[in-house]
Amino acid sequence: MNTTISNNGLPKLPQANVSQGSGAQAGSSAPAGPADASASTAGGADKVNLTDSARALAEAARSSDASPIDTAKVERIRQSLASGTYQVNPERIADGMLSMEHQMAGTKPAAGGA
Repeated sequence: MNTTISNNGLPKLPQANVSQGSGAQAGSSAPAGPADASASTAGGADKVNLTDSARALAEAARSSDASPIDTAKVERIRQSLASGTYQVNPERIADGMLSMEHQMAGTKPAAGGA
């Protein structure tokens, strides 16, 4: 099956030349970039550094004994939505959004805020 995806009016960005495999192949006409240079200086071995967040996500994905979904909480929320008693706390939502923004930016929240 062939599918064509248009750029929807967005500017076309340059594509990186990525080859699948472990290191640069002999006879390749593509110029050696920084990734190729580090692979050749490290004896051809690829190296990946994970952040603490990525390690935590990988560990959580490996953990199969604990369900990531609190089914009891989901059921309580479902019942409160059905009965019309669910209350939204906009301040808590805003605090959570600001906290996530600070985590992604790597900054600390202001003293008076989230």
